[in-house]
Amino acid sequence: SGFDIDLIKAVADKAGYDVKVMNMGFDALIPALSAGTIDVIASGISITEERQKKVDFTSPYYQSGLSYLVRKADAEKIKTFADLKGKTLAVQIGTTGAAYAKNVEGARVSAFNTTSEAFKNADAVVLDRPVLAYFLKTKPRVAKNLQLSTEIADAEHFGFAVKKGNAELLQKLNAALEELKKSGEFAKIEDKWFAK
Repeated sequence: SGFDIDLIKAVADKAGYDVKVMNMGFDALIPALSAGTIDVIASGISITEERQKKVDFTSPYYQSGLSYLVRKADAEKIKTFADLKGKTLAVQIGTTGAAYAKNVEGARVSAFNTTSEAFKNADAVVLDRPVLAYFLKTKPRVAKNLQLSTEIADAEHFGFAVKKGNAELLQKLNAALEELKKSGEFAKIEDKWFAK
């Protein structure tokens, strides 16, 4: 996302590197890193045990996972994921939110293609937290009536990935990330992309 790109540019700048951004399919990223075609993956990639066998990750820079949006008027009734039982849930086809909603007891699940059409006949929208936070940030007119859950299900952390064993680059990226967090620049970048 734009957040990852802004952040890696700021991190690289602090670490003394020039950034050349290459767009490629998600499944091509780890092979390209291993082959040395690219030096860093900055693409909202979750730190998982499976991936840690193939790449080295920086410190986490964003907590992702599933969240939900409800109308402010319903926020008192729907305070946790457990409160989604028996509700009408809007999900985006093919996402982890769709898979999660299938297992919510008594829930009626409706699918949508764009986030803005999700609320037409649903009590809650279940989706990846960064997607919902970005939607709230970019649609302030709609957002003022909505509430993002504080709870995160299936929590994951994003990290930048480097080639396994590239300790020098990893150390420089981590030091730069730490510096950006201390200086407040990290918070500014996060604020530009996501509603809290």
